[in-house]
This record gives sequence, structure tokens and C-alpha cells, in this order.
Amino acid sequence: MAASARLDRSSVLKAYARWAPVYDFTFGAIAAFGRKAAVNAINSRKGALLEVGVGTGITLPTYGPQLRITGIDLSPEMLDKARDKVRKHRLNNVDGVYEMDASAMEFDDGKFDTVVAMYVMTVVPDPQKVMQELERVCAPGGEVMIVNHFAQDHGVRGVVEKWMTPFSRLLGWHPDFVIETITGITDLELIEARPMHPMGLFTMLRFKKPAEKAT
Repeated sequence: MAASARLDRSSVLKAYARWAPVYDFTFGAIAAFGRKAAVNAINSRKGALLEVGVGTGITLPTYGPQLRITGIDLSPEMLDKARDKVRKHRLNNVDGVYEMDASAMEFDDGKFDTVVAMYVMTVVPDPQKVMQELERVCAPGGEVMIVNHFAQDHGVRGVVEKWMTPFSRLLGWHPDFVIETITGITDLELIEARPMHPMGLFTMLRFKKPAEKAT
């Protein structure tokens, strides 16, 4: 991933401090299709849910009451807005939202039945480490879901993504992020890959964590 050397924690924090006041009405609106698909899949499940990159908490009111929800994000400005939503909507099934680095989470192994990261992998400095952490905190037999933009190496979109790469620090994300960056580096089994609107710009990936073998 060519842009990895040009994006660091400081760049991400500065970018999302800028985005926080308008996120729900800008990128949040563009990403609505993928977010809705992930939430629909998650709402068919039960148990403990971790949303990595919870951001402004735009998804929190849409989760089913059967879920116990924890959210983390690196941006304090985003988390302030998420906590406002928890209070406004009286979300009693939200156990908490915390400032935390997704590449070094402070949770026990196998704590969550479902782990979701929406529009996160392109904004973290070390997506492979984050992927390994998603696997670690997911319970055996649980699911990891990712919704993200993945770069194309052909067509007009591929040209635009390559052109945007030098501006990674300003954007706060990797325009040239390829799917192979995060697939095949864990024991997670990819069970679904579904293109999302608009125009297939995003993809939803669903992974299954193998159940523990009986001893």
C-alpha cells in the first residue's frame, strides 16, 4: 500500500477533528448504503458487539436492543458527538464508547460476538495490525464485518485514486488501499464480499472466526 508511509496517527486525528462537525451530513450520507447493509446483518445476531471506529455514533441508534454495544474511536471530537447521541436517544444497550487505538485494543481475547469496522481500514496507519486485533477480540464462532473502499487499478476510478494518493495526510485516508492488504493475514474465513452503492465504491466483507476445537 503505497500511501502507508504518508499517513500517521497525527494526520488521522487532525483530519477527523476537521470532519467531526459535518461528518454525518457529508461522508456519513455517502456511506449510508454500506452502513445500512452492515447494520441489517448485525441485527440478525445477538450478544456483545464492538464497533471499531464508531466515530460520531451515527449507527448507534440503529442497532437492535438484543445487542450489548461498545464503541471505540481515536478521535475525541467524534466521540463527543457519539456520547451526545447515546444521551439523546437513551441508548441503554450501549455499554460505552471509548477513546482507543484500534491497533492496540484494551479488551480481552474473544470478548465480542460480533466486531464491525466501517470505513476504518483506509484511515488507520497500520491496517494489518488492526485486522489482527479485530480477529483477536472476536469470540470463536463469531463474525468480523468490514465495510470499506478498496482501490481499483483500472478505469477512471483507478486513475483518480492514484492521483489522490499524495494527499493522504490531508484527506486522512488511503485512496489507494487494496483489498489484499487485509485478506489472508488472519485465520478468519471470508464468507461474503458484497459491493455497495454508490456505484460499487464500497464493499462489505463478512468473516467467520473458527470455533474452538473440542479437547
